[in-house]
Amino acid sequence: MIRVALYSSDQTLQTVLSGALGADFELFYLATEEGLKRLLSTTGCDALVIDIGALDSASAQRIDFAKRMIASRIDTIVMAEDSLRSTASELVRLGAFGYCRRPPSIRDLKTMLLRARDQSALKMELQPTPIFRDDTNRCDMLIGSSPSMQRVYDLVRRVTNINASVLITGESGTGKELIANAIHNLGNRAGRPFVAVSCGAIPETLIEAELFGHDKGAFTGTVGARVGLLEQASDGTLFLDEIGELSLATQVKLLRVLQQREFSRLGSNRLIPMRARIVFATHQDLGDMVAQGRFRQDLFYRINVMHIEAPSLQDRPEDIPMLAEHFLSRYSATYDKPMQGFDPEALMMLLAHPWPGNVRELENVVQRAIILSSDSIIRPDDLPDSMRDQDVVSIDSYHASESFEGQLRDYKVKLALAAVRENNGNKTMAARSLRISRAYLHRLIRNDDQTFSNDADCRALETA
Repeated sequence: MIRVALYSSDQTLQTVLSGALGADFELFYLATEEGLKRLLSTTGCDALVIDIGALDSASAQRIDFAKRMIASRIDTIVMAEDSLRSTASELVRLGAFGYCRRPPSIRDLKTMLLRARDQSALKMELQPTPIFRDDTNRCDMLIGSSPSMQRVYDLVRRVTNINASVLITGESGTGKELIANAIHNLGNRAGRPFVAVSCGAIPETLIEAELFGHDKGAFTGTVGARVGLLEQASDGTLFLDEIGELSLATQVKLLRVLQQREFSRLGSNRLIPMRARIVFATHQDLGDMVAQGRFRQDLFYRINVMHIEAPSLQDRPEDIPMLAEHFLSRYSATYDKPMQGFDPEALMMLLAHPWPGNVRELENVVQRAIILSSDSIIRPDDLPDSMRDQDVVSIDSYHASESFEGQLRDYKVKLALAAVRENNGNKTMAARSLRISRAYLHRLIRNDDQTFSNDADCRALETA
């Protein structure tokens, strides 16, 4: 049942549409703004139809109300007579889902309502919600519902209030600092300082002074005393990113601090207790660095008490729509450019891209697309040339489901089937070629058996 709210001053229109739309539609007729707002806040609806009617003394008020509804990101269909056709087109440009003439073509209106329902359902599914929240309403936007992200959430919950060293690893752009922030904000150190520093961004000759601080005259060129990062963090959290960039000499001094839980500024003998918790991160393989003699083994064991792996975007492609919608919402507000969503083909291109730059690259692509977009929908032409040129399966090359969510699922399954066939039934190689995990490939296949009606496809899976 599709719930449709009709805002109109013409009760005859409600009578006509109630009979014409059929049993699959439930029509709510509202003649006042208060009644409509009450409906939306209590029971809600799948689509809103606003009848702005014809050009008369009250049309300006109806148009202003339509603009407010559109700005609130409710999927709104504008109905207008020909005298207000240009106004209706302008409302579509501002973000209305669509426009139909008054009186409407019932077939066209039904099609538009079905599409609006599907888009509304997709928005609800992709709406990013804070994974964690505490009593002071702080939250960390760790976005994603994939199994790999659920494992991250579980580990973060386990270590928040335990004063043990945590090592976060993962490729560049996967959100390692966000994970460190979540550990800090959700634990008993929340509200205290969170100090983040990239060890690779500080010259080797200055890193010790940055970490430990220095007294006046500690070395040539010092004018006064300086408080180091360990002191700045106080009883909060110090986040040391790219820990693998530290020199061996600095590693020795850091190890001593971790063992003794105290340190001194350069040029001073006064010992300062270390009250901060330290969270480490790197995109390098510290195990290999230990084997090569580039990282101290004793320091590696000291910092690797708890290990959290930040998954690459390739390993969680099911999170791409949710992340893309999150960045669309954030940057459409930043650039004061209302956006409604992604064209299905553009979303398919996002899913097919390998994302070597991970979430940071996706964020950059969405920002750029918003700037380039000439309307309220991100379309393929708004994406980088490299993404438009990539080899993606045509949307028209398979039987699409009725809903947009179904189309998205079918497309993923199509890619999985093609990869299994191309790799002679080897699922491990198929997953590697798609740059997804083997477990995710299995889930695609297992959850969508009903879509495999082709005998060749079934045989490919049976032999995999």
